Amino acid sequence: MIDFNIEKIVKPCESFGVILDKEKTEKLNFYADFLIEQNKKVNLTSITDADGVLYKHFYDCLLFLKHCNPEKGASLIDVGTGAGFPGAVLKIARPDLKVTLLDSLNKRLVFLNELIEKLRLTGIETVHMRAEEAGKSPLYREKYDIAAARAVASLPVLLEYCTPLVKPRGVFVAMKGPNIYEEAKLSAGAEKALCLEKPKIICETLTGNEQRTFAVYKKISQTLPKYPRKPADISKQPL
Repeated sequence: MIDFNIEKIVKPCESFGVILDKEKTEKLNFYADFLIEQNKKVNLTSITDADGVLYKHFYDCLLFLKHCNPEKGASLIDVGTGAGFPGAVLKIARPDLKVTLLDSLNKRLVFLNELIEKLRLTGIETVHMRAEEAGKSPLYREKYDIAAARAVASLPVLLEYCTPLVKPRGVFVAMKGPNIYEEAKLSAGAEKALCLEKPKIICETLTGNEQRTFAVYKKISQTLPKYPRKPADISKQPL
């Protein structure tokens, strides 16, 4: 097993209240090793060097908890989870969270289900479904305290896909790159239509020049039944 030196992020995480004890660091190291191993068979990530996985995946996801501190036992859905970022990492750091990993590609969920089994994680599930389908389904619509999405689409599009999954007074957190401010300017219509407060935007440095921005939206009231629209309408005519 490769040593990913998870210890290097222990103190930085501790500075914002995330405690990575021995059990958690061992789980993260296994996660990293398993990710690289399985990536040889299935395309899960383009980041495969040890520092890249440590900072651009794990530390990146853990910074989420610096800007969104869920209550104990809160429910969280990770939309377009990919290889489990940020949802699976957050579950390891905060075992009390009830986590749903949503993705439209089953091969990613096969990897995640095996990871969940190997790490003996409980209170976490995977769902093979597109975001717009989940947003219409009574099983998932407005069922979550928090929704998260990590750089999967432009912000106006993300808001329409993810907001319907969040309970009124819950939050949606978009993890984006440095172009977040331009995208946020284009999202005023979506904010109004989807009953969202203006976002709190925070910029963090992961490593070197790598930047991560967090846009934290609070949902004021229920989403109108017409949202989310069909994917073609969302992409052609963003709110």
